[in-house]
Amino acid sequence: MQQFDLSVYLVIGPQDCPGKNPVEIVETAVAHGATVVQLRDKTGSTREQIELGKRLMEVLRPAGVPLIVNDRVDVALAIDAQGVHVGQDDMAASTVRKLIGPDKIIGVSVSNQKEFEAVDPTLVQYLGMGACYPTGSKSDAEYLDLKTFARFAEITPLPTVGIGGINLSNAADVIKAGADGVAVISAICAAEDPQLATIALANLVKANKS
Repeated sequence: MQQFDLSVYLVIGPQDCPGKNPVEIVETAVAHGATVVQLRDKTGSTREQIELGKRLMEVLRPAGVPLIVNDRVDVALAIDAQGVHVGQDDMAASTVRKLIGPDKIIGVSVSNQKEFEAVDPTLVQYLGMGACYPTGSKSDAEYLDLKTFARFAEITPLPTVGIGGINLSNAADVIKAGADGVAVISAICAAEDPQLATIALANLVKANKS
């Protein structure tokens, strides 16, 4: 199983950076502190997602940064990505594991006690917990208050990454609640200067880890 660092977890797809090249944003972010990249493409065809995934892998593989594919196991397999992230409405982690084999990373989103308790830590490598704050990328997101987040982070044997509405103004609180990292979209993709935004986020996470 590949080692990974959840500190600055960039989630990106063409829908998140209109008018910009997502590959260039990933290249900049990884050079300045992003530690994991998730391809979450909600607009492209299967072929387009595979092509984008291949270009991202060309950037990420030499940098030693894993590419996680959101939901689409077929795309992950086609590009030999390092892992798959699934939400509660996606394929079950047990099925994902059968398809991708024993050595790939699986992440699962959880937003409440029931979902948290249903996770099998022998199948899954990390938890995405939230939504911590209101988010434009998922309007129907269920919120997970930071007190509950901290309790989950303390009792799970798995590393955790905060998800949902996280930016420079609130990332420190998520890390202080016990998260191993923060997942962001617009904090980097929509930033005027993605390089400076990534550096600032990476420094903030490092400064607030216990």
